[in-house]
Amino acid sequence: MYKAGWNFDQGRIDPKWTSMAKMVAGRVAVEVAQEAIQILGGYGYMAEYEVERFYRDARITEIYEGTREIQKNAIASAVIGKRG
Repeated sequence: MYKAGWNFDQGRIDPKWTSMAKMVAGRVAVEVAQEAIQILGGYGYMAEYEVERFYRDARITEIYEGTREIQKNAIASAVIGKRG
């Protein structure tokens, strides 16, 4: 994720690094939100608590602009040198 951010700051956008950063950040956000729900128990699912919204927001990051599988395909294509 740091490499993707550094490349962006330098004006270079590398699809391989951005795909890896997006995949990892989305997965970690979901894991953290799930852990928070687990800690809060039933309250974690109630709309009155922000954790419920955090989980929904985290899940959408894994889906929006490409699923995990699409990100993996983009990374694999970049690693083996295929484009498109």
